[in-house]
Amino acid sequence: MLTLRPMKILVIEDEMELASDIVHYLSGENYRCETAGDFATAKEKVSLYQYDCILLDLMLPGGDGFDILEHLRSQNKQDGVIIISAKDTLEDKIKGLNIGADDYLAKPFHHSELAARIHSVIRRKQFDPSNLIIQNEIKIDLLSKTVQIEGNPILLTKKEYDLLLFFIGNKNRVLSKSALAEHLSGDLADMFDSHDFVYAHVKNLKKKLNEQGYAGYLKTIYGTGYKWEI
Repeated sequence: MLTLRPMKILVIEDEMELASDIVHYLSGENYRCETAGDFATAKEKVSLYQYDCILLDLMLPGGDGFDILEHLRSQNKQDGVIIISAKDTLEDKIKGLNIGADDYLAKPFHHSELAARIHSVIRRKQFDPSNLIIQNEIKIDLLSKTVQIEGNPILLTKKEYDLLLFFIGNKNRVLSKSALAEHLSGDLADMFDSHDFVYAHVKNLKKKLNEQGYAGYLKTIYGTGYKWEI
């Protein structure tokens, strides 16, 4: 069995209450989180370590978040970067993206949106820039949103397609039913009394995959959730 290290997130944020809130939420999503509350600490950490995604506030004690981003890219490091900032001007967004940020999220934001942005950035870093995901007999075209198994097209609903991408993008990680519910429904997930709808979508996805003869990567982890095991 292959073991994948936990995805590592660096939260660069001087508002300690907000940083703690972000870490608490992302830890519940099985990310391993570190924090940096000032410019010097942030610069040291991005220099010494590699992260799957960095959440970067622009206004830091001791320096500017843009300088952290420029330093990171000058070192040719490929860590994903999402700017999280109360500075929601078009100029700041353009500057951040031009320097090398992967995304820009204005404060305040919902946890589910932040999680979706992180997932999107990590997925783009993991997957082929040609927008094709090929895993053994499975081929996914991200532009046309089509799926083939052994060259045969498989028709998935939007929820099933989103689940398939979410599983493959988090391969070898156990995903809880609550994490899947929030991925599928965002903040509305809290309105459901149970996660039966997650079970139904996963069951339908597995059925369609099995009908096309895939190798059975999607495993049920009883009492916990599911895992796409490679």
